[in-house]
Amino acid sequence: MNTRVENAVIGDFAITTGAAVRAALLAGQEIALLDVREEAPYAESHPLFAANLALGRIETDVYERIPRLTTQLVIYGNDDAHALQAAQRLHALGYTQVSLLADGLAGWEHGGGELFRDVNVPSKSFGELVEAERHTPSLSAPEVHALLQGDAPPVVVDARRFDEYHTMNIPGSQSLPGGELVLRIRDLAPDPATPVIVNCAGRTRSIIGTQSLVNAGVPNPVWALRNGTIGWTLAGQTLERGQTRRAGVYSAEARAWAATQARQLADRAGVARIAARQLAEWRADLHRTTYVFDVRDPAEYQLGHLPGVINAPGGQLVQETDFVAPVRGARIVLLDDDGTRANMAASWLAQMGWDVSVLDEFDTSRWTETGAYRPRRPALPAVAVISARQLQPLLQNGQAVVIDLAPSPQYRKGHVPGAWFALRTQLVEIAADLPQAAHYVLASGDGALASYAAAELAEINGRPVQVLDGGTQAWLAAGLPLEREPVRFASPPDDVYRRPYEGTDNPHSAMQAYLDWEFGLVAQLGRDGTHGFKVLAAQ
Repeated sequence: MNTRVENAVIGDFAITTGAAVRAALLAGQEIALLDVREEAPYAESHPLFAANLALGRIETDVYERIPRLTTQLVIYGNDDAHALQAAQRLHALGYTQVSLLADGLAGWEHGGGELFRDVNVPSKSFGELVEAERHTPSLSAPEVHALLQGDAPPVVVDARRFDEYHTMNIPGSQSLPGGELVLRIRDLAPDPATPVIVNCAGRTRSIIGTQSLVNAGVPNPVWALRNGTIGWTLAGQTLERGQTRRAGVYSAEARAWAATQARQLADRAGVARIAARQLAEWRADLHRTTYVFDVRDPAEYQLGHLPGVINAPGGQLVQETDFVAPVRGARIVLLDDDGTRANMAASWLAQMGWDVSVLDEFDTSRWTETGAYRPRRPALPAVAVISARQLQPLLQNGQAVVIDLAPSPQYRKGHVPGAWFALRTQLVEIAADLPQAAHYVLASGDGALASYAAAELAEINGRPVQVLDGGTQAWLAAGLPLEREPVRFASPPDDVYRRPYEGTDNPHSAMQAYLDWEFGLVAQLGRDGTHGFKVLAAQ
């Protein structure tokens, strides 16, 4: 054992070994293993259940993702100093059980811990295990193409988010996110003889979507498009772009059938059921983490929902459990307006080892909150602000430099003219290279992240720093134009991992490498041994 572990402290924080983390996972204890690097390096290598919580975004994200302040948190980062900074920030926010991973990621690996690539790995590896154990039916891209050219073409549904579908899709397909499949498929394919093809960009949501229909007892022949839009592209077939086709309103008959089938399936998977009173008790429990998710479509959620409940559409919830619920061993409660989507998502979470329940009451009179979810965040510090109208002439006269801390995809879509993209964690490195100006202004989407970082830049720069009041959203609301080009990267955009299955310009070699990686996940799960997945057997 090395010296640091023997001393059992770095700074003011205890050290937790990889073996202790592994033991907690195997025992089902509540624990969050947090990788505080940016997403791109995180995606290169991390433990199976490590959740990415970048140091620069802790204040904006942590209260929603880790709601209980006494949760056991184990931190690692680029190095001990980076992890220590994150631990200090978490402690300042009120978290009381914070420790550092012994020797960080290197210690995990040297201790024999398995390392995984990419993002949302628990869900993707679970999807591969489902296919391996249930032999989920699938067809290759050429086979699906031939069916589409035939006399009785199949119904092709895209199980991704609508924005992903809009980017590129299988010709003739329509958007039907995975959490909606069982609820809506009977209206899309009322004839039991009509084939149904489920696709995503790669494999996971195709597999889970197809197996959802199979598990629910849909009478139609159902197949996954093997390897999704990646497989379609590698087969030399053309994708559509910019489509807006969506599944329509579901009928009462389809809803009744789906509700019955989903409930029976959830019962088979061991999903528990609770009443509103028990949910209130769980939400008030200071000794156990309870995540509560409304799994309906975002448009339905915004019309009215239970106060304080996060919207997590069922298909994406199953796909992104490591992001949405980073506390392994926590309780999860799902709800919707009739049980169908909650039971379907819960049936999968139960198989993934979660303690999951469905709220078995549909009293919509309690759904008094409307609009998009408003995240809970620490109080904003007192900072000097500047309005969009005040900033505009300063920019025109070359008197101001704007540093934009928004995620790099948001920055690329539109930023204050002349703004530089920067990572908050790299302000020290970039400060000396920024242009000289009388005014330094920090911006972010709504201004919150910029407010948390303003004092740091002022200390580094030795000059006053202002925050764009209301952020880039306020600039746009003031009727001022955003700029897309040119982009000015003061920091590399490592905050986002470039997924080989997103976008339209990925090299074929990267797509094939991604598929090869997915094919190896079941073997990695076996070597890791901490997953706790139990795939439901066929009836």
